[in-house]
Amino acid sequence: MSKSQTVNITCTINEAQYSFELPPLTRLIDVLREDLQLTGTKEGCSEGECGACTVLINGELTNSCLVPIVQMDGASITTIEGLSQKGILNKIQQSFWERGGAQCGFCTPGMLMSTTSLINNLSTDEIPSEEYIREWLSGNLCRCTGYSKIIESVSLACEVNNG
Repeated sequence: MSKSQTVNITCTINEAQYSFELPPLTRLIDVLREDLQLTGTKEGCSEGECGACTVLINGELTNSCLVPIVQMDGASITTIEGLSQKGILNKIQQSFWERGGAQCGFCTPGMLMSTTSLINNLSTDEIPSEEYIREWLSGNLCRCTGYSKIIESVSLACEVNNG
């Protein structure tokens, strides 16, 4: 591929700045997993249906399998690797650990990113109902559970966040 068929992109991923020269339609998930070795973001369906590849782009939940890198110039991206600090679980991750919200772990990164977004969008001291949590997580599929432990984990994370 010639240089004329690539674009220069600069973005922030997990608070570190990166520059890429890539074909414009390279998917964000491929850059994360292959170029940066940030393999916590999983690829499930490649169609934006399962939520395994969920990341935050400028604070908004996004399926990274659907995003061309050309749209990321100047963006701030947070992946699952950006949640913990120096290997220490954050409150959301700790809540999933304590309540058993992860089974095989494949959907867990997307669930954690969706929970992060949920908490970021709550009003101060707001504790969402189970129905609200289920609706918020509706873009994330899990094949191992009946979602009970995931809902319990999200509820605990919301309580801890307000606590």
